[in-house]
Amino acid sequence: MKDCNCIFCKIANGEIPSATLYENDEFRVILDLNPASKGHSLVLPKDHYANLFEIPEDVLGRAAAVAKRVSTKLADGLHASGLNLVQNNGERAGQTVFHFHMHMIPRYESDNMKMSWIPGKLTDEDKDEILSLFS
Repeated sequence: MKDCNCIFCKIANGEIPSATLYENDEFRVILDLNPASKGHSLVLPKDHYANLFEIPEDVLGRAAAVAKRVSTKLADGLHASGLNLVQNNGERAGQTVFHFHMHMIPRYESDNMKMSWIPGKLTDEDKDEILSLFS
């Protein structure tokens, strides 16, 4: 299932050239054109899923396995001291291309990239509400 208007579908399926690091029948991994750090890459499924809520669990599991394989090679080869695996869902969460993808962002001692938030406090009310969703 492809979306002919989706740029990531076109890239994942080879219609638009990319710097491809890895490819199999189901995924293409490319270098990000606007990297947060050296080696910043994207795992793109060749089928179209808008986000985490649409992608089947088995496909998601295989995407994570691809991310692990490629991230390990990136981190080792580029001598990164860490790696962020980022996946955004929805505009408010920072998703700008509505085709499921995972960012693999190698981290270095000297990088200036920040990924942080101000820690909140889990209230009893919030805890009870959230726990009730799973009971």
